[in-house]
Amino acid sequence: MLAKLGNELELLLNSSREHIPLILALVAGLWLFNGLNWCLGAPLNKLGILPRQRRGLIGIFFAPLLHSNFNHLFFNSIPLLVLSVLIISMNVWTFWWVTIFISLVSGLAVWLVGRRGNHIGASALIAGYFGYVLALAYEKPSVTSLFLGGITLYYFGGILLSVFPQQEKVSWEGHLLGMLSGILAMYLSEYQTWLMLGLFHPG
Repeated sequence: MLAKLGNELELLLNSSREHIPLILALVAGLWLFNGLNWCLGAPLNKLGILPRQRRGLIGIFFAPLLHSNFNHLFFNSIPLLVLSVLIISMNVWTFWWVTIFISLVSGLAVWLVGRRGNHIGASALIAGYFGYVLALAYEKPSVTSLFLGGITLYYFGGILLSVFPQQEKVSWEGHLLGMLSGILAMYLSEYQTWLMLGLFHPG
């Protein structure tokens, strides 16, 4: 039993180390993108999610990439980096599936029911990762899922508080809908292949 536990954790750590360069590159790209945007006066921030406005639909694709200032991006980068590594360490395909699903579903949900305003930032994606990892640990307990769930809850448990209204300029709707999207992504994960490719092969 202990040997099996040790082997699974070793595989997980090895996978994490293997994929850290990719995640670092993605986060670095996010910083470069926002740095250029800020240098130009942040014109791209107008491409956020504007609930129930036709032109705000483009924000479903752009909002996770855009941040209002340095602090906004910095405090999103840490959980984004760590949770991305945790998820990609399980499976690369699952990481991309979860990322795309959460971004699109939470973005559309914010557009439909969010408060009026300009919703930007990767917070919904982060909350989605959080929800996915915890839902996986609950629904499919294993050495790996429980270990990742424990780390996620211990270090980022504060995300649970962010789904309630607190600050006027903080999109708590994005946090809540992102978390729910992450949970839904976990339950739909067995269908991820045909959902992403638009294919369905019965049996």
